Amino acid sequence: MTRHGELGAALHRWRDRIASTGAGLPGDGAGGPGMGRAELARLTGLSVDHITRLEQGRATMPSSQVLASLARALDLDDAERRHLFLLAGHAPPATDLVPRRVPPSVRRLLDGLAGAAVGVHDATWSLIAWNPLWAALLGDPAPAVASPCRNVAWRHFTAAPSRVTRTPEQAARFETALVGDLRAAAARYPTDGELRSLVAGLRRSSTRFAELWTSRYTGSHEGEWVTVRHPDVGAVAVDCDVITVPGCDLRIIAQSARPGTPDAEALGRLGALSAGVLGRPGALGAYAPPVPVAETGHAFGDGRGQEPVRAGS
Repeated sequence: MTRHGELGAALHRWRDRIASTGAGLPGDGAGGPGMGRAELARLTGLSVDHITRLEQGRATMPSSQVLASLARALDLDDAERRHLFLLAGHAPPATDLVPRRVPPSVRRLLDGLAGAAVGVHDATWSLIAWNPLWAALLGDPAPAVASPCRNVAWRHFTAAPSRVTRTPEQAARFETALVGDLRAAAARYPTDGELRSLVAGLRRSSTRFAELWTSRYTGSHEGEWVTVRHPDVGAVAVDCDVITVPGCDLRIIAQSARPGTPDAEALGRLGALSAGVLGRPGALGAYAPPVPVAETGHAFGDGRGQEPVRAGS
């Protein structure tokens, strides 16, 4: 259902914030310091009357094509574009590619999690950033230059070596949530080649994944504890929390130990070692985006030449 008044107010607000470049265009009576209605009409191919009726809440539900033209002309970001479509009564359009950038605001947030092993994943569950404690606890992901080696779903369903152990019940919940996440990502990013390749490779390589994918089961990530079997400090029990960042579609795994336990002491020793590498614990200096499949020559489902990463999830 169209929210005419809110749609009109939003269009006017977005138009007003853009400096006018339409010198010489006839006045349109819109007022305000920003882009005039005549200029917006020229950029979108709509009539001034149509834009006026949209802003005054008198127009019927605009088409998705009209909304797309308005979004381009008004230079809306992804969140604003989504808001525009929702106000007009349309389902938000899917974006083309999975976001694989960690915004500065998220980096600052994660810098404060000095006592936790932190790994940042994109919507496909590929590891794109980590702090030194993550590498110290779970194994350095840096040698795994090919994207499949850094993907949580790929490693889990192909039984790649991992320091993390789960109970059968935990594993079942984790698998259902992972597949549900990938199914939702495939709907949001239908043209992302790396995501399509991942899903196709998993369906070929894992009977369990194929079963879950076709069953349409859904699940959600919940806080859990897992055991990390470290070669130097032994078994470390950690609380594993998944934080979702909606605006950039990231999943953050934060692993921490309960204070006053031997696990916390072990994690502290690993933290001291990691601080010696980068100078301060928790510093997100290990940011390293995965190398695209095309650049490595590897594809999901082709394990030739890949060194299994031993970083669990």
